[in-house]
Amino acid sequence: MMQIPTIVGAGLIVIGAGLGIGRIGGSAMDAIARQPEASGKIQTAMLIAAALIEGIGFAALFAS
Repeated sequence: MMQIPTIVGAGLIVIGAGLGIGRIGGSAMDAIARQPEASGKIQTAMLIAAALIEGIGFAALFAS
């Protein structure tokens, strides 16, 4: 059975990863609105950063 601190820690990991990915998405949309011609580069960088954050989140969940 999982202990309470483990459950709370897992919840904080998920919340942190969600906030990070949401912030990346919002910042990317702002950047695309300012420079539409750079949308391809911005989207690529956004997806790579989001994938890295998600991977770290999964690793942290499995470590806890």
